[in-house]
Amino acid sequence: MPELAPIIQLGNPILRQKAAWVNNIQNEDIQKLIEDLTATVTKANGVGIAAPQLAQSYRLFIVASHPNPRYPNAPEMEPTAMINPRIIAHSTEVVKDWEGCLSVPGIRGLVPRYQAIEVEYTDPQDNLQKQELTDFIARIFQHEYDHLDGIVFVDRLENTLDMITEQEYQQRVVNKIEL
Repeated sequence: MPELAPIIQLGNPILRQKAAWVNNIQNEDIQKLIEDLTATVTKANGVGIAAPQLAQSYRLFIVASHPNPRYPNAPEMEPTAMINPRIIAHSTEVVKDWEGCLSVPGIRGLVPRYQAIEVEYTDPQDNLQKQELTDFIARIFQHEYDHLDGIVFVDRLENTLDMITEQEYQQRVVNKIEL
């Protein structure tokens, strides 16, 4: 049965480590980690979560886009486990948009990301997958991929003025309240 694991927070040294390659995808502990990540991201109303956020330093994350209070305009997709992912190509176009992180609660930032990426990853059945991701789904992938290299979204901010609290984000961006 999947467990709702505690999500580690910014400052925990595991978030700054380079995660290890998953060698045996069929390993029972890896399969359980996939279940735990999926249950945790769903319960937390997230759109993605990486294994290091559950204090498991493996190259594995879940992309689980769906509309929710944190991302009301997110597209709908089934939670997808991506093991040993790689970005193999990307667009030249970079777009800045708002991101938050379950490991950095209460803060949002305007983060530049590639608008489109081509990725490879292994699925939980040990099959190699190749996809082109765009817009919000590409953003989620890049955000989670950064976690595997010890990078959090605040490291990508071009300026500290691009940071905002979750409360201000909800009022100004989601509810469109201007100054």
